[in-house]
Amino acid sequence: MTTLSVTESLGRTGRTRPLAALRQIGTMAWRSLVSVKHNPLELVDYSITPIMFVFLFTYVFGGQMAGSPRDYLQYALAGIIVQNTLFMSMYTAMALNADLTKGVFDRLRSMPIARSAPLFGRIAADLAKQLWAMLLMIGLGTLLGFRITGGPLGFLAATVLLLVFAAAVSWTAVLIGMVSGDAEKVQVFAFTFIFPITFTSSAFVRVDTMPGWLQAWVNVNPVTQLSDAFRGLLLGTPAGRPVFWSLVWAVGITAVFMPLAMRAYRSRGR
Repeated sequence: MTTLSVTESLGRTGRTRPLAALRQIGTMAWRSLVSVKHNPLELVDYSITPIMFVFLFTYVFGGQMAGSPRDYLQYALAGIIVQNTLFMSMYTAMALNADLTKGVFDRLRSMPIARSAPLFGRIAADLAKQLWAMLLMIGLGTLLGFRITGGPLGFLAATVLLLVFAAAVSWTAVLIGMVSGDAEKVQVFAFTFIFPITFTSSAFVRVDTMPGWLQAWVNVNPVTQLSDAFRGLLLGTPAGRPVFWSLVWAVGITAVFMPLAMRAYRSRGR
């Protein structure tokens, strides 16, 4: 049976057939998803942490920023979700780094599967977890008074845009996971890079409230573009320009970091 499955999955050139590679990616993604059952602490990262972000920003900053928590939530929920998405992308880096240091990827590479299946499977699983966290935050925000005024199509477009951007950022996470010596270095990067670009954006406050010299950076910050686009699609306000630039940033990040990440991935397997 093993010989038969290997033969069916390989083409004449010895490479994995596309459909077989897709099935293997799905299997690897499912492996990552069911690991939550054996490691319930992951639920803290993907469920409790997003809930905590929503509550803290709404009730700690809401009165000061907008006069009431509900009014602030209507503006800030999009930024809170974007921030959470960026932080969760670092879990991809930490998980990959852990698999590499523990030899899990070496064992997977010895199997008759596509070499990239474990990597793409991990990314696919983490995108599913990103979707779960986003829906959880939207649901909680709705209970606290947030209203989606952009309709079902706006909500669907916002979801797709967020996942596209998350997929792009995941390649930076893959590269970091490959080159970092341990998970602690991955965490250091998360706090020294993600925090500044998140807070110097329109995620939580309006750009026109910032000093003029800072606005020059904030207006081109990819977090600003994604937050404005996500917010606009959810609320039904004009969002064409930030959607366009969010997609430009996503393509650019992928074009730069995907080749670097794949090269680092292949070099670790030699």
